[in-house]
Amino acid sequence: MMTRLSVNINKIATLRNSRGGNTPNVLDAAINCQKFGAQGITVHPRPDERHIRRQDVFDIKPHITTELNIEGYPSEDFIQLVIAVKAHQVTLVPDNIAQLTSDHGWDTHTNLSFLKEVIARFKAEGIRTSVFVDPDPYAIEGAMETGTNRIELYTEPFAKIYPVDPILAVAPFKEAAKLAHQFGLGINAGHDLSLKNLRFFHDHVPFLDEVSIGHALIADALYLGLRATIQDYLYCLQ
Repeated sequence: MMTRLSVNINKIATLRNSRGGNTPNVLDAAINCQKFGAQGITVHPRPDERHIRRQDVFDIKPHITTELNIEGYPSEDFIQLVIAVKAHQVTLVPDNIAQLTSDHGWDTHTNLSFLKEVIARFKAEGIRTSVFVDPDPYAIEGAMETGTNRIELYTEPFAKIYPVDPILAVAPFKEAAKLAHQFGLGINAGHDLSLKNLRFFHDHVPFLDEVSIGHALIADALYLGLRATIQDYLYCLQ
């Protein structure tokens, strides 16, 4: 099956929030991403609402026919938001309140009981779950024990090493994907994937269900336009 592209539209909301008002319109952006070929929309509402706001999530869901993936730390208010919106997928990340962006995966063994409880609540609502992890066999084993449907591989380490040694950069992700597949887990990936490295990553990491890309894709769209940019990213996943 083809790897799906989920477009993270947080940066659209960041630009809107910098001036107040509703320009650019986050809902229009989500609808257009879908119209231009994206197979998913990702949002990451943080407690301070510095980009995506809770209301954005409620506004977007009724107007898209593709999948809605909501990322975030599973605090009680986040859990209630995801359930109320009835997201198709929730991606659990271990961010703290002040964190600029996600920069590490879960310690799945230390947080095993917590993650199992949270995941059970989402699965009871029919919401697919994904746990954000580093490409570490021990972390992936712990993720399997939580009962999650999928993992999302944190790919910033790949992106940093890729310009110097692509084979070295992708090696742990390739093995992580194989192990996750053996455990019966679906495999997502995201963070710092771009037009420069996405095709290589996709060609070398097996069983890849979905990539979630925001910062690089929205930055490329400033030069190429949103329609052309989404098509270019989709081409990398063929």
